[in-house]
Amino acid sequence: MSEFQSMDNSLVSILVPVYNREEYIEATVASALAQSHRHIEVVVVDNASTDSSWDKITKMALSDSRIRAYRNDQNIGPVRNWIACADLAVGQYAKILWSDDLISADFLEKTLPLFASDVGFVYSAAQIFDDFGRGDLNYARDRTGTFNARNFIESALYGWDVPYSPGCAIFRTSDLKQYLIADVPNRVDSDFSSHAIGNDLLLMLLVANRYAKLGFVNEPLSLFRHHDNSISASAQRGKLALHYNVAKGFFAQAASIDVASKKRLNAAFAIDLLRYRGNIWGMTTIGDFYNADDITKIDLSFLIVRVLKGVVRSTNRRIAGLFKRHVR
Repeated sequence: MSEFQSMDNSLVSILVPVYNREEYIEATVASALAQSHRHIEVVVVDNASTDSSWDKITKMALSDSRIRAYRNDQNIGPVRNWIACADLAVGQYAKILWSDDLISADFLEKTLPLFASDVGFVYSAAQIFDDFGRGDLNYARDRTGTFNARNFIESALYGWDVPYSPGCAIFRTSDLKQYLIADVPNRVDSDFSSHAIGNDLLLMLLVANRYAKLGFVNEPLSLFRHHDNSISASAQRGKLALHYNVAKGFFAQAASIDVASKKRLNAAFAIDLLRYRGNIWGMTTIGDFYNADDITKIDLSFLIVRVLKGVVRSTNRRIAGLFKRHVR
């Protein structure tokens, strides 16, 4: 039985960390307020924005008592601002909504019923959009329902189609407060609290590791905005993949994953080291992705299969590109 079926009036905290999002913040908050599940609070924490974001936030808060608006005296960095939002949440469940994204009006209505005592979090498919319309659909599965959390962990570690960002998910607030961490220990002196690449995935991995199952809604209830100032669009070559690998390495050690899984993970690390050789982020060996000495052996067969699949994908893309140019 779903734990939510007996808690129809459970308060949900929608958390909106903000920094310089004057173009998007009103639409983002409006999508939170439009939820068909009415028992919500919208916690907005402005990280000392230098544009008009705070003015717009305070104006919205005056018109709707469900908005709880706060402003940091100084910029505390993105991840600590996420944590500030979580610390202020009083709902039983919490959903992070990035300040440039949107959620459908039935996001809570469709995700909450999938919670049960053995379900760690629930997420939905996500659609990329920009000012010109909707684009790619991400994270689709075969059906709505629950599935083995181990499947999610393996998919995330090896780079398969699952979210690295909690922006399409909802958690128990207690888990969010426990597993959202600012500093990821690492060997390359990278400040994870400031670049915010990997903390998001680590949250999802740590929560998934605690539970037997996860929930999924096979509809694009989450809308991720693509624009030039987003982290994913503005990151330099290799920065995203390599820093996510450090987060994966930290998780692999924290969760004590088995040797076979770690060898496959090392193979994935090796491929990225080859792809981004000469990177400026300091990762030059597999050991750089771990916080302490660890096994660095590679599953060679896994590596070969991954490389061959990559070659096939690259070839298919080139053929598709040539075909498009030919038919114009």
